[in-house]
Amino acid sequence: MATKVENEFKAPSQMSESAAAAHVVVSPAALVGTWVNVNKATRDLIKVVISASGTALSVEAYGACSPTPCDWGKVSGLAYAANVSSSAAVAFSAHYTFSFAQVILTAHLQGSELIVESFTQFTDGSGRSNMYNSDKMKK
Repeated sequence: MATKVENEFKAPSQMSESAAAAHVVVSPAALVGTWVNVNKATRDLIKVVISASGTALSVEAYGACSPTPCDWGKVSGLAYAANVSSSAAVAFSAHYTFSFAQVILTAHLQGSELIVESFTQFTDGSGRSNMYNSDKMKK
């Protein structure tokens, strides 16, 4: 007869001191910098500036507006590691709220490039379809 294995989630307050001391903090250092779209003719994001203060991440995105780029503003982001015991960030997410739409930005490192994906939900009653874009960026 096979023994049933149950996975159990433990909150940090339920862990032993040694397990709590082993907590790994994600370092956003690999993501920090100015990332520019490799497609100079893009009609999506042209640039993403990522900065950090300690483990806190800030994201400032710029859209392809004319005659000058649209600064989406600076928002807080979340950095993600490749696994639960890693400390180097390999991805991030950020959320923008505009008067006409909500946008979720996600991005992940792929070699020396940053693949930025945007998920736009239009909230202005315009009837536009929700939209997905993917952009390849380099420092």
